Amino acid sequence: MYKVFYNEKALILSEKPISNLKNLAFNNEGQFEEALALLRNSSNTEVNIYHHNLNSLWENFKNHLEYLEAAGGLVQNQKKEILFIHRLDKWDLPKGKLEIGETPKIAAVREVEEECGISNLILKDLITITYHIYFQDNLKLKATYWYEMDYDGNEELIPQTEEGIGIAEWKNQSEIPQILQNTYENIKLVLEKIPLINQ
Repeated sequence: MYKVFYNEKALILSEKPISNLKNLAFNNEGQFEEALALLRNSSNTEVNIYHHNLNSLWENFKNHLEYLEAAGGLVQNQKKEILFIHRLDKWDLPKGKLEIGETPKIAAVREVEEECGISNLILKDLITITYHIYFQDNLKLKATYWYEMDYDGNEELIPQTEEGIGIAEWKNQSEIPQILQNTYENIKLVLEKIPLINQ
């Protein structure tokens, strides 16, 4: 199953109908537009498109939109604080698009370093991949690879203001609930994957 966010609502791609959701059986690519219109113009917060061959459905969906990849990090310091950025009036995790020839791992580290002004990150495991659709000249589907990272330095955080980042800040566990009230659905998915956050 894939969950793709569009205006903070979820388009789900799966192998079968899901109870209590608006379901569309996949027959042609016009249904992608139908599903997005439902999310845009109705009270539906989730729409499910289903097809017995999920891989085929996903490839059709990726080919229907302009597909691009990004990578970012969930960084913890020695105090178990998490590194957040504040941009466009929301809390976010540092991330950015892959450059030509870059792997997601390299891009993730580079983006955290650039957006927050720190170095010598310790790259760990892939946490998850999130997906969202946004409009910039046309509809784009962005896949973001999220990696867990550790940081044991003491550099001053320097937000990358030219990227619209106003704040780069370590947040402790008690501050996470407040962050969750003013962040993106994709970021909630990333945070949910880390056991420390769920304690």
